[in-house]
Amino acid sequence: MLVDPKKKAFMAEIVNLRKVRKRTQRTKAAERAAENRVLYGTPKAQRALVEAQKNKADKALDQHRLDTGDGE
Repeated sequence: MLVDPKKKAFMAEIVNLRKVRKRTQRTKAAERAAENRVLYGTPKAQRALVEAQKNKADKALDQHRLDTGDGE
């Protein structure tokens, strides 16, 4: 069988399906993790700070409340 050097025979690239499947799973997991970091990624210290600020604001508001004088 003679092969003409001007013509190149193209062969498909050999692909390991298991590796491709694992790679796609890893990329999907990474994307899901990035979305979860945005949604649920508030650090505990920051959540505590926001809660403390809310409590302080509520307390300050209660301190400025006027009594109605109804005797109750």
